[in-house]
Amino acid sequence: MHLSKLGEFGLIERFKRHIKLDSSVIKGPGDDCAVVNFSKDKYLLLTCDMIVENVDFLSNEDPYFIGRKAVAVSISDIAACGGIPRYCLVSLGLPKAKSVNFADRLFKGMRDILADFKINLVGGDLSAAGKIIIDVSMIGLVDKRKLILRSGAKAGDVVFTTGTFGGSIRAKHLKFIPRVKESQYLAKNFKMHSMIDVSDGLIQDLGHILSESKKGAVIYEGLIPMSPQARNISDALYSGEDFELLFTTAASEAKKIIKCGRGCFKPIGEIVDKRCGLTLIGQNGEKKSILNKGFRHF
Repeated sequence: MHLSKLGEFGLIERFKRHIKLDSSVIKGPGDDCAVVNFSKDKYLLLTCDMIVENVDFLSNEDPYFIGRKAVAVSISDIAACGGIPRYCLVSLGLPKAKSVNFADRLFKGMRDILADFKINLVGGDLSAAGKIIIDVSMIGLVDKRKLILRSGAKAGDVVFTTGTFGGSIRAKHLKFIPRVKESQYLAKNFKMHSMIDVSDGLIQDLGHILSESKKGAVIYEGLIPMSPQARNISDALYSGEDFELLFTTAASEAKKIIKCGRGCFKPIGEIVDKRCGLTLIGQNGEKKSILNKGFRHF
């Protein structure tokens, strides 16, 4: 059987069946970060992300923003768990024909966003490669009481997003700002039940929360915040590369979030019983079909 038939998530599940963890691991595969016991009041958050030429970016794009994106996607994962990113390792594969100036500008993009978020670059690896490959490993810290995972959504929760969706591959995907400040504000001021960063499409990533939490959801087409670059609602729901946060919280907390006056937090639906599945309500109140799609590597 080829990987294209098994699929990305099928391969992940196949691997997960053979992973054994000891008691120091609070959360292994299946979330934005792995969570490991660290101290009396802190967990370590660990994540890694690989971006590859002609998959996550094009070779003719500005190397500064390629380097920046490579780091930003891992920062976004730390934010999705309510943590603060602290340490970074970078493995870099480059074709030998690339210029030194290209490498310098790539590295400057990494350095600048690391500096913006006060993250330490503590090492990495270099290799010759047939195309550009950048793998970033990130370590963060989170207060044990503030950890947010995908698995905590409860029936009656309001589903929120930050920012806007759609068209990101044409505009935002290389220049997005990871939502660390927003995540910290939420974690410090409200009781979050679940959270994920939307990298592979709003519907697909909401599906990860529903799967881990064993819940369903109703979302409203008219409430989906579409970006000016979105071609249509399908683009906003499925295209990915938005790197916004999607989170759920109780209705009482949702009222407080709406009243806080921060316009980037937008309610789009509610969590329901698992038996109800995932439902999209159209502009005229009709139920609309939801496609089981988003970005997948296989």
